[in-house]
Amino acid sequence: MSDAELPPDPTGGVSGDVARNASPTLARPASREARLEAPLEAPGLRRPSGINASDRRPAPHKRVGRSPSSTGADEATQWLSPEDAAVEIAPDRRRGRGAQSNRSGRFEPEQRVAFDDGWDSRDDLERIGTRVQIEKPKRIITRNTSPDLSFDRSINPYRGCEHGCVYCFARPTHAYMGLSPGLDFESRLFAKPDAAKLLELELSAPGYRPRMIAIGTNTDPYQPIERHHKIMRDVLSVLARTRHPVGIVTKSSLILRDLDLLKALAADDLVTVAISLTTLDRNLARTMEPRASTPSKRLAALKALAEAGIPVSAMIAPIVPGLTDMELERLLEAAASAGVTRAGYILIRLPLEVAPIFKEWLQVHYPDCYGKVMAQIQVTRGGKDYDAAWGQRMRGEGPVATLIKRRFELACKRLGLGERYRPLRTDLFRRPARGRQLSLL
Repeated sequence: MSDAELPPDPTGGVSGDVARNASPTLARPASREARLEAPLEAPGLRRPSGINASDRRPAPHKRVGRSPSSTGADEATQWLSPEDAAVEIAPDRRRGRGAQSNRSGRFEPEQRVAFDDGWDSRDDLERIGTRVQIEKPKRIITRNTSPDLSFDRSINPYRGCEHGCVYCFARPTHAYMGLSPGLDFESRLFAKPDAAKLLELELSAPGYRPRMIAIGTNTDPYQPIERHHKIMRDVLSVLARTRHPVGIVTKSSLILRDLDLLKALAADDLVTVAISLTTLDRNLARTMEPRASTPSKRLAALKALAEAGIPVSAMIAPIVPGLTDMELERLLEAAASAGVTRAGYILIRLPLEVAPIFKEWLQVHYPDCYGKVMAQIQVTRGGKDYDAAWGQRMRGEGPVATLIKRRFELACKRLGLGERYRPLRTDLFRRPARGRQLSLL
């Protein structure tokens, strides 16, 4: 994964603006007099087997006010204050989205949020829709020198991601556009339709040396808007034509659309694919990654790719201690049943604005788990929400991280998920001709 840790627009449809000093902290402990009530039971929730006393109980609704049981409440649980609840975008407006709010990015001198001016004008605001803006970059290949990554170059066909995964570590990159890492990241997107042309131009440079290009390490190349724009397919076509190695990471079953190109690349050891699995619980997946493919669709994609002879692995990512870690073995078993012979994992990462966005989501949907989940995450990060140290940011440290690592290793050994794929070939690369005249020779 790339470690671009940077943030989406604050003013998307509000009835009024409140300007305050910008602060990176969205969630904070509320007083006992202002706790958010959350029912202890959620009728109809199908609990996956293996979840015991630490079960996940989503809150089907919420109200701001004093909880009847607040005098005996667990002090580790941090509830939303009335002020935070007022900042939250109405559920009807953000249906199908992951983030709860749309606060300004960290580079903005002021923080703008929606508020109720007493005229109930927020009720008249339209539902937040997806808007796509065309981006015209000068180059498409991004380079990195991170010592803990297996690639030194990558391509991102899109900026922002409609999947809306609340834990996505790429959310802060929207701040470079003056937008918010919250709802803007998943609704105000940027497409790069010239990506294939730019790629061919860069590959044709006399000094270019082929190495694997990673795609999907920041935002998903197969997110829903790819159905219309087809930028990823154009990029894959260039890579197949020039016989250039590529590694793809996605959580979308839309990748099966390009099975013909993937087969051609796989025949010459030029491609690997990783599909991320987070949970088998459809209810949890719907709130945590609302517009991504369902767990069953991802498993079906794994099976189809494996049967087609594509080197494919299951990426258990992210693992959220206290919320999804109890599913680790079941996820690996499901992947093995789909024909996968290789797996990896990444611990949840909460850089910059992602931490308050995730906390806000956790307080709203799984308030009973909040204290436990955040405590375990902080145990893996040296007492902080996140530690970006090289070599530790992907796996964490401490007893919780060590236990997860050991459980993963034992499960992979039992299920035969330790296969190593052959290195991708670079000797087959065909440099494209530069310019129309040269292409005629």
